[in-house]
Amino acid sequence: MTILILGVALWWAAHLFKRIAPERRAAMGEAGKGFVAVLSLAAIVLMVYGYRQADFVPVYTPVPGLGHLTAALMLVAVFLLGVGGTKGILYPRMRHPMLTGVVVWAVAHLLVRGDLAAIVLFGGMGLWAIMAMVLINRAGPRPVPADGRGLRGDAMNLVGTAVAYAVIVLIHQWILGHSLFAGV
Repeated sequence: MTILILGVALWWAAHLFKRIAPERRAAMGEAGKGFVAVLSLAAIVLMVYGYRQADFVPVYTPVPGLGHLTAALMLVAVFLLGVGGTKGILYPRMRHPMLTGVVVWAVAHLLVRGDLAAIVLFGGMGLWAIMAMVLINRAGPRPVPADGRGLRGDAMNLVGTAVAYAVIVLIHQWILGHSLFAGV
């Protein structure tokens, strides 16, 4: 569990560094992006390894039958993660699509997982996303983004969402050894 907690804490530190110490981060220039990328990769490795090694400690019993809701929420989460990259119609209308996607991802997993490691991982990441949104909002008004690609951007995001979702399902099957949709 210690490795998992360390991974989540490292993720928080790497991603909130810009918000908590903006002058220091700005002084790092382009090298700061590489620094955050390396810390982020290390955090992901620690979180995956720590989650897989953590003992199952039940905290609550998830409500049976929420697998379909989780699957649907995951589609929404993956779509939201792509809104900023494809710059469709939603892009100028949403302030935090990627962070909102992380919150939806976290909630989706907490609906079907009730163990301590899941709470640490998914709850920790969801709380980080909420904290990041609060800090970004406090930093000032959102710059108005330029118009994006319109419906073309959203269509690109839908295709990307379908591909990413399929890859996520396959990776989960590989890691978990069974279909995500078994027993849904």
